[in-house]
Amino acid sequence: MKECSTDSLEQGHPVRVYLEENVLVKELLQKLGNININEDYETFFNTFNNLCEVEKHYLRKENQLFPFIENYGWNTTSQYMWTFHDQIRDNLKELRLKIEEKDFNELEYMIEELSDNMEHMILLEETTIFPNALESLNSDDWNEIKQGDSEVGTMLEEAYVHPSLDKKKRNLPFSLDDKIHFDEGYLSVEQVNFVFKFLPIDITYVDENDRVVFYNKGEDRVFPRSAGIIGREVKFCHPPKSVDQVLKILEEFKAGRQDTAEFWIQFKGQFVHIRYFAIRDEQKNYKGVMEITQDIKDIKALEGERRILDWHS
Repeated sequence: MKECSTDSLEQGHPVRVYLEENVLVKELLQKLGNININEDYETFFNTFNNLCEVEKHYLRKENQLFPFIENYGWNTTSQYMWTFHDQIRDNLKELRLKIEEKDFNELEYMIEELSDNMEHMILLEETTIFPNALESLNSDDWNEIKQGDSEVGTMLEEAYVHPSLDKKKRNLPFSLDDKIHFDEGYLSVEQVNFVFKFLPIDITYVDENDRVVFYNKGEDRVFPRSAGIIGREVKFCHPPKSVDQVLKILEEFKAGRQDTAEFWIQFKGQFVHIRYFAIRDEQKNYKGVMEITQDIKDIKALEGERRILDWHS
């Protein structure tokens, strides 16, 4: 298939941005291969860090482009590329470790392997996925991809501006009839309840009038709640010895002097982390406070790492 070119693509088109990033990746790889790390460690490391910005390139593909091409049945293509992304990520991670430890014994070989993998990925993009996407996706698709792309960012110094888009125009593989439109995505009332029920944290929302308007009804709450709390003034929901401090926190939030407050206590064999967050609208008007409570005893005890492939062990 004919390779993609920027000639016919408008400035800021997602594929044009990908292609321009590919040019930059090739330049950085060439520069990296020409720098003697023993003579100029700082320049080498800076160039390597610039190359690591390719993560934005891959994230945009995985989160923006892949969902659209999968609508056209290219699931195998996207999954293969994602696996290849992860291989390159592993290459970069191993290289970073060697560079930071100043262990240069295998550096030349590792850079060659990285270059081969990244250039192969570029070839796959420019001869397969980008031409097919340009042929299949419509203008609404590309506009929505632009909008999400700008949230991830690019490797390029100059960001592009996306046109505004009514997200409801997108053809989704599920009905929106019973759904609520949130900032990102759609959920039914039932699904919203599921989200709050299964979150491993306790949430309580107090509105701008200091009245409790919501709490999530999880199975293992740290502090019990009952329906009688809804509509109650928050100052009556705390023991007398702590209510003054609660009111002080609210005062600071309303005045805009503070946005968070956090505490941790030992409680019934649990290590409880309590956080208050001031809620504000886009104009910075105070809209209430959210209390998040979580037993973090098991989290504090974690050591090392357990990857997703080891979840069953």
